[in-house]
Amino acid sequence: MTGPLRERDDAQALLAAETERARAGTGGFVLLRGATGTGRTALLESAVEQAADRGLRVLRARCSPEDTSVPLAAILQLLGPVPDFTDLAPGGDDRGSAARLWRLLRSYADQGPLLVAVDDVHLADDPSRRWLLEAARRLDRLPVLLVVTERSQYDIEPRPAGLTQALSPSLVRTHTLAPLGDAAAARIVREAFPGAGPRWTAQCVRAGAGSPLLLHALLDDLGGVPYPHGGAADAVPPLPATCAELYPGSYPAAVSWWLNSAGPETADVARCLAALEQAWPTGPDPDPTGPATGATDHPTDTADPVGPSVGGDAEGRTGPPADADAGGRDRASGGAVACGPGGPDGPSAGVDPGDPGDPVDLLAEAAGADPARVAGWLAAMTRLGLLRRDASGRPRYAHPLLRDAVLTGWPRPRREAAHRAAAEASLRRGGRVEAVARHLLRTPAVGLPWALRVLRDAVTVAVHDARPADAVAYLRRALDEPLADDLRQRLLTELGSLEYASADAPAAIARLAEAQHLPADPRNRVRTAVALGTALAARGEIRTAMDVLRRTEGRLAGHPGLTRTVQAAGALLSDEDLATRQEVYRWLCETGERSPEVLGTAGQALLVRYGATAGLISAREAMTRVRALLAQPGDPLAEPFLLGTAAAVAQWADELDEAERLVERGLAGQHPALLHPMQHALLNTRADIAAARGDHARLLPGGPRTGAAASRTGPTNRDAHALMALVHTGRTEAAGRFADAFDLRRAPESWELNRFLYARGVQRAAAGDTVGALHDFLECGRRQAARDVVSPVVTPWRTAVAECRLALGGGQEALALATEELRLARVWNTPRTVGRALRVLGTATGGRRGLKLAEDAVRTLRDAPVDTGMELTEALLAQGRQLLAAGERGRARDRLREAAELAERTGAVRLLALAGQALRDSGARSPATAQTGSGALTGSERRIAELAAAGRTNTEIADLLHLARRTVETHLTSTYRKLRIRRRTELPAALGPRPPGRT
Repeated sequence: MTGPLRERDDAQALLAAETERARAGTGGFVLLRGATGTGRTALLESAVEQAADRGLRVLRARCSPEDTSVPLAAILQLLGPVPDFTDLAPGGDDRGSAARLWRLLRSYADQGPLLVAVDDVHLADDPSRRWLLEAARRLDRLPVLLVVTERSQYDIEPRPAGLTQALSPSLVRTHTLAPLGDAAAARIVREAFPGAGPRWTAQCVRAGAGSPLLLHALLDDLGGVPYPHGGAADAVPPLPATCAELYPGSYPAAVSWWLNSAGPETADVARCLAALEQAWPTGPDPDPTGPATGATDHPTDTADPVGPSVGGDAEGRTGPPADADAGGRDRASGGAVACGPGGPDGPSAGVDPGDPGDPVDLLAEAAGADPARVAGWLAAMTRLGLLRRDASGRPRYAHPLLRDAVLTGWPRPRREAAHRAAAEASLRRGGRVEAVARHLLRTPAVGLPWALRVLRDAVTVAVHDARPADAVAYLRRALDEPLADDLRQRLLTELGSLEYASADAPAAIARLAEAQHLPADPRNRVRTAVALGTALAARGEIRTAMDVLRRTEGRLAGHPGLTRTVQAAGALLSDEDLATRQEVYRWLCETGERSPEVLGTAGQALLVRYGATAGLISAREAMTRVRALLAQPGDPLAEPFLLGTAAAVAQWADELDEAERLVERGLAGQHPALLHPMQHALLNTRADIAAARGDHARLLPGGPRTGAAASRTGPTNRDAHALMALVHTGRTEAAGRFADAFDLRRAPESWELNRFLYARGVQRAAAGDTVGALHDFLECGRRQAARDVVSPVVTPWRTAVAECRLALGGGQEALALATEELRLARVWNTPRTVGRALRVLGTATGGRRGLKLAEDAVRTLRDAPVDTGMELTEALLAQGRQLLAAGERGRARDRLREAAELAERTGAVRLLALAGQALRDSGARSPATAQTGSGALTGSERRIAELAAAGRTNTEIADLLHLARRTVETHLTSTYRKLRIRRRTELPAALGPRPPGRT
């Protein structure tokens, strides 16, 4: 555990100089001070070797706690080996014995220069210390060099004064050993492991914490295991996270030595800090090759709960315990729990995520120590390098392995007691609620109402901040507290819902099933059943889900409103299974004809949705009925089903602003900690709205699925939109990889699978695989027809099949499909569906009749009250191609240029490329579109930009031009990009004069 001395050149030079003075006949006194592990003993051994080499005789003593009760024990150890003094024993008079020992030392020094080396003088008995001080005052007259080492470290329990405190500074040369620097520590690591890369080396340096003792001990342990090092990317495993992974255990033994040398009070504070640190939020792992001192973020400890910590009141702080009034008396009753603002359902205000309370006070209370001494100890340990301040100013151990070594052997009850004391102290000081809750995670049940209140407040905050994993941890711990059955039932329902959101569906289903068997009031019973049914249906267990809902419905006699809510949930979940859906909607339709009031507003809205997809009603009629239902009073539990269904119908009807308002209203009304099928449906509708607006950036895949989506066993509707967004933005290869990532053979039957089949058909068609695309479109159509979804409002598979047939030479089949699509589109009768059907029918028809249909498609989409950018672009492109085939090159180029402008504005890279190719085929010499500058603006963009430059708001512009506000926003976004500006105030200068020829 020792090695070459590093960064001790000054000390060695001092000792060499003093050795030469002793050889010349002038004695001296050198005191080597330093913290435990800084190498005092190693430096003293080096001095002994050098002195012996220079001809000095050496007397040595090593002090220990066992000798403190023996007067002059250190001096007897020092002089005992000298043959002339072996028969010496101290008498009853210490002063007389000290004098005799001094005379013996002088007589020995008369024989030649002498080095007297005393290690760990702070452990010496008091008479020995007095003897050494008295000797120091006379050494200048003898050829004797006295070298003493002394531990100099700040401890919680104040230590006696140092050896030289009563000595004139002129009589002693004091040298304090500083912690080992990073560069020297890195050299030691590389000498032990020549192939070590920089990152692994830096980790070792941090775990060594500036202490040669700890660093050498760590390297001894690592040397017993074949660790890989080096490589171009330094791709090596990190240091072990726990001391249990080290062998033979030199490192934890060295840490234990350091703690023992500091005394029991300091060791207790050190261990309390290590325990409390586990409950503090961790920051990002800093670059381990960076500086090893100073305020840095602490490396992330994966064993600790992470995430920001915010409080339960408006400032994110908790109040005093709920069970204590101003006089400290119990004022809780019946297990009722105080929650954050708005009660258990209301979100808490967000605050600084990292405040665990004053670490000095918390640590002092947890350890039962003097806060002033604790503050001094923290400062001293930070200066030595054993602790580091993180980005929030909290003191942490330099490396998780060091923290684990400090905790090694500390009994679990002591750790739990420290966390409980810290939780109570933080609560009394108004600490942030999650800071208190993190400590409670590491304690057994408290059994007092304040603990449950804190944990539930912490759940509210974590859910509000979209951290379901943290909320799950708090709820699991809350269930350890004593609870009434009804409260346990509610918490189990929340926990199961949050576990599902954390992608742990099996655990979620188990929790929700447990909650079902506990007593609860009818409303909470319905909440649990809906959550359990949602989790089961998402895993393909739709039959079991429906059984759960039916059993719950059978227990709701006398609660018609709740019964209708359960029925609405069953109808919505039945979409996951064809046979179940047919059975449920057959009952809905029959009941709706006889007595619609039995269904309630949510059930009637579901019938409107069914009629829309079955091609039975128009968009105008659907919206009239939906708005009437929204105006009726309804049960709060049923409202999410009404809002979600109405939002979907509004989106299909191209009432996008209204649909968006309904989505946001529905999501805002969702209980944030309860699983509900409408949350997934509302998020799907939000994606549908973005797709209808051509907002591809919001739809592109952003990494692996998380949360509830990760619990689903097949592709989702949002996956379908992401795939089409990749296609539309020209990411052909990425789209192919994304599509291939799903094994549709194993995906359960659902409407979302049908949407993904349609999207994969779009991807295959764009990649040139027309046959594969045709297969996907036909399979999508077969599945949708089996579900009575025949309207093109959801998946326009007929027009997609018709285009594939045309590409493969099947004109008559394409014509029949396009004709049927137009018939169904006119039933729904929105510009988007009708315009799309007219476009494909025109292409399939050809000739003058086809040109007329193409013109009708463009006019229908251009005159639409909403932005139909994607559909209008495709219609202009199709019309341009037909005009080109008819020999009308001039008109064809106009349409193709307009299509290119629209595609460029909406980011539809694939359509832009197709328009550019069609323009080149037409013989056009100019590019498809000017990419930037005021000349690149379309007429609509310039008109809107000029109004905005004149000070008009988006709403005013929309009213003036009879456009949707979202259309105005889209045009302005495109304008900013083309003009390369970022603010509205830059518009007047960037627009410049109107280009000639534009009005």
